[in-house]
Amino acid sequence: MMTDPIADMLARIKNACRRYFEAVDVPSSRLKAGILMVLEREGYIDGFEEIKKDNRQYLRVVLKYYNGLPVIKVLERVSKPSRRVYSKMKKISAVYNGFGIYVLSTSVGIMSDAEAKKNNVGGEILCKVF
Repeated sequence: MMTDPIADMLARIKNACRRYFEAVDVPSSRLKAGILMVLEREGYIDGFEEIKKDNRQYLRVVLKYYNGLPVIKVLERVSKPSRRVYSKMKKISAVYNGFGIYVLSTSVGIMSDAEAKKNNVGGEILCKVF
């Protein structure tokens, strides 16, 4: 049994980027798909699709590279099962002086920190990406 499936997905993506894989498969869930949609919108991955392998649903994440280097340099889990991190819209700070993003789970849905500020909502900070 896995205690933190989001951290597992982030670790798989980070490790695949370090090994220069073209794509990586992660077990499917709606929350993971929402996080991947934000990463795709912000330009950190090329895309993802839902596939079926061994009678289980997986998300195949197509990784993105620029000049031979991975676009994702840092991919960290912020809110953990042991310590949840929530933030109001006004308290969300810039990630790496505006070069990165936070992925938030809000009452409106999963979105980046810029989208949360635009919609004037706060929520749980799931991860940060740079």
